Amino acid sequence: MRLVRFEYGGQVSYGRLEGQSVVPVAGAALTDALAGKPAGDSFALKDVRLLAPVARPGKILGIGVNYAAHAAESVSFISTSKPEVQKWFNKQVTATNGPYDDVHLPKVSPQLDYEGELVVVIGKAGRHVPRARAMEIVAGYCVGADYSVRDWQRASQTMLMGKGFDTHAVFGPAIVTPDEAGDISGAEIRTYVNGELRQSAAPSQMIHDIAAQIEHLTAAFTLEPGDVIYTGTPAGVGAGFDPPKWLKAGDIVRVEIDGIGHIENKVVEEPETMRIG
Repeated sequence: MRLVRFEYGGQVSYGRLEGQSVVPVAGAALTDALAGKPAGDSFALKDVRLLAPVARPGKILGIGVNYAAHAAESVSFISTSKPEVQKWFNKQVTATNGPYDDVHLPKVSPQLDYEGELVVVIGKAGRHVPRARAMEIVAGYCVGADYSVRDWQRASQTMLMGKGFDTHAVFGPAIVTPDEAGDISGAEIRTYVNGELRQSAAPSQMIHDIAAQIEHLTAAFTLEPGDVIYTGTPAGVGAGFDPPKWLKAGDIVRVEIDGIGHIENKVVEEPETMRIG
């Protein structure tokens, strides 16, 4: 199944993506929607707006430097190398963004970078989950982009500030369930900026695979339905070039993963959003 969250006529629902149609399914919560029970007439895909598949993830977690080639290029801008122990950061829930929505170029920094990634969405709660059973708690996979503000990332030891800006956690367009996705180890991840291929790799090249990530995370805390895991980015990020290729307003970033789909976002100047209360 390809489960999408969509807006039509001001109403937000879950649905099954079937070709160029969306079939609404019962349940406002992810766990209910994953049952895939039809709940009404279908809509044409062109007539709906696809949203982030999880509205407010309880956790948005990302693993750093999880591809060897990216670890090598990262030495130049975050002073790290191939990690023996998994390195994790979190992105804020307010970073959640839809698969085709605009991404903000921050007012406070020009150093906006892209990271195309395979995203895992958790479907069942798990604590101390052994590697052999880790995939049992996976609801499915999405295409993701972990936007990063590099100078703010370097300034925070935990990378918290540089990874958590609003609109910078893009994922979708659908949660592709494991039975639908099949073996994803060889599914190529490709990132394009204005049509130029910047990143290309497959999950089989991860230093720590998905099962290892889940085992490691659940040793410390419970993963819950709707939690989102960014599984690492390949080499080719903007910071890895000399000089760096930072994103600018007007740039179009497209991330594709074989068998999962694609997302595409336009970079825009951050709007005037100051508010209190």
